[in-house]
Amino acid sequence: MGSTSTYLNFERQTEEAFSFYKSVFGTEYVGGIMRHRDVPVPDGYPGPSEEDKDLIINVQLPILGGHILMGTDAPASMGFTINQGNNVHICLQPDTRAEAERLFNALSEDGQIEMPLQPMFWGGYFGSFRDKFGVHWMVNTASES
Repeated sequence: MGSTSTYLNFERQTEEAFSFYKSVFGTEYVGGIMRHRDVPVPDGYPGPSEEDKDLIINVQLPILGGHILMGTDAPASMGFTINQGNNVHICLQPDTRAEAERLFNALSEDGQIEMPLQPMFWGGYFGSFRDKFGVHWMVNTASES
């Protein structure tokens, strides 16, 4: 059966971001953390610099409902340009308002709330924010309790 995941790129904050997400969701990484130093380098290609070898090339963290949050460090030193924007949102749909409030409050700490959690016209309890790492989140539950 197929699945869906969300992939996040950070300049050099993947480990910090995923440690934070791990603490919020209380789950464990799938397969551990793969670092740039772990990737075989083909003949004739330079490996990662000393500064970059401990950066994360892949990490996977289950969050809710089997969804996998994935991430990587994509530093400028390796030719990447990160543009944080509002083009990626992760939508969490917890079973209860209590869980919606817990996730919203924990993930939005030190971030910027765009819309506080509140009852909405479609019957949901909804809020949105950008976390302290620039990732956009939406929380929505249909539960009235």
